[in-house]
Amino acid sequence: MTRHKERKRKMAPAREAVADRLHSAAIRLLRRLRAEDRASGVGPAQLSALSVLVFGGHMSLCGLAAAEQVRPPTMSRIVAGMRRAGLVRGQTAREDRRRLQLEATPRGARILQRGRRRRVRRLVRALRSLPAGELRRLGKTAELLLQLARKV
Repeated sequence: MTRHKERKRKMAPAREAVADRLHSAAIRLLRRLRAEDRASGVGPAQLSALSVLVFGGHMSLCGLAAAEQVRPPTMSRIVAGMRRAGLVRGQTAREDRRRLQLEATPRGARILQRGRRRRVRRLVRALRSLPAGELRRLGKTAELLLQLARKV
């Protein structure tokens, strides 16, 4: 076995351990931050779908269902509630008059942005306890995580 292959084989358990810790850390962090979402008065499924529309732009119901990894009938119920709450609106697609394009309303975008600010403020409070060196390291790690997210 070549040195490169041997090194690669030895790195596999280390990669798996890092992946496992990243997975656990991400889930725990998001669960704790999700507590801030209660203040919006909007349920988690609707907030998640709204986020896709606010940050990803308008899309069809099927596109939104695919992005949220749910079936179209499930997304249809979620969107119906969002429409009643004034969070999204649907417009007929220009290229195909039979299709509905969904987009966040200004109210929906405001609710989502406020929620994001609440989550960020909570993170800022937690980051205050870190020494400057660890804060810099965490900033670099955040950049690595964003790069990793593009590859997953």
